[in-house]
Amino acid sequence: MPLDFTLTREQEEIRHLAHEFAEKEIRPVAARYDETEEFPWPVLKKAHEVGLTPVAVMPEAYGGGGLDVISNMLVAEELHWGCAGIAVAITGTGLAATAILAMGSEKQKERWIGEFCSASAPVVGAMGLTEPSTGSDAMAIQTTARRVEGGYLLNGVKQFITNGGIADLHVIFANTDRALGPAGIAAFLVEKGNPGLSMGRKEKKLGVRASHTAQVILQDCFVPAENRLGGEPGDPDAGPGALGALLMLEHSRPAVAAGSLGIARAAYEFALDYAMQRTAFGKPIIKHEGIGFKLAEMAMNIDAARLLTWRAGWMAQNGMLFDRAEGSMAKAFAADMAMQVTLEAVQVLGGYGYIREYPVEKWMRDAKIYQIWEGTSEIQRLVISRAISGDRKPLARAQEASAPPIRKVS
Repeated sequence: MPLDFTLTREQEEIRHLAHEFAEKEIRPVAARYDETEEFPWPVLKKAHEVGLTPVAVMPEAYGGGGLDVISNMLVAEELHWGCAGIAVAITGTGLAATAILAMGSEKQKERWIGEFCSASAPVVGAMGLTEPSTGSDAMAIQTTARRVEGGYLLNGVKQFITNGGIADLHVIFANTDRALGPAGIAAFLVEKGNPGLSMGRKEKKLGVRASHTAQVILQDCFVPAENRLGGEPGDPDAGPGALGALLMLEHSRPAVAAGSLGIARAAYEFALDYAMQRTAFGKPIIKHEGIGFKLAEMAMNIDAARLLTWRAGWMAQNGMLFDRAEGSMAKAFAADMAMQVTLEAVQVLGGYGYIREYPVEKWMRDAKIYQIWEGTSEIQRLVISRAISGDRKPLARAQEASAPPIRKVS
């Protein structure tokens, strides 16, 4: 395929729409939501009205907008440029929807993706994989799903769940049989109002404070058999099970990398403007090499991260396998870059960068989580090292079998 970095007219339009929304609806309220740590319901509703929620990227067959992968990444970058916490509040539902698309049967996708797409108000989703003692080791899930008449009883605690406890639909990963290893792990759709699901502690966070993060507690939570994603064992259209969780994360990484780009770009642009206006020793501080070189380095690394991110998105859009873990490369590089750029932005502003009157300290706090969630930077390097050594294991085989539905929503 030819190498071309030119965006289509439609992609330029969606980027402009997202940027305008971020500028007018997100930035004016970003500091308030960061301070209060409240969920930005009014902003989410406005984003739903203009088509900037995950509904836009859902397949048209289920009522979604059918937005392409690159366009989805452009939206993520612009919303994060506005405020990472509010951006996650708007886009966080995407993980639950992606899980349903990756692992659900056709009937389940028609039902629940259709519900996400057809509602006049935003339907909020949550994905429960992480547990208090289980983070990077996703196969060590302790939450259990015991088979009972008509369905399953779920018991366990999920930790650090975006939209946990407030979501309309929770996708919960649980272990049906420890003796089966990874094959015993399955995903279940738990609907709002289920008396067995409750919200535990809401977390007070360093950054992305407008995003709701909480424990999800499952106590004899009954889930009908038809809510097991992909159906029960033996069903001809059953999904990839435990590997579905890994595939879901692998193919969401380009969009997460795009979020890191948005944070970094916001900090760089602010620092650049400041350095061109602030004077010291008779000239703008950008004319001093100590500052000018910092900004040059920031600009280079942002562009490098964007190229890695767009390559991963382009590969996903064209149904190409991440043979060398290109999604992980993009996510790790962009996350580390955003942390470094925001740190340097604070340094460029000096004492002003350290106080809340200026937004760079917020962007620095927001950036840190991108080195942690959806696979830490260390785990990304582990994935990359295995990929370049040829140790792709069963993930690649499952990836090949599940490529169409997963890639469509990366």
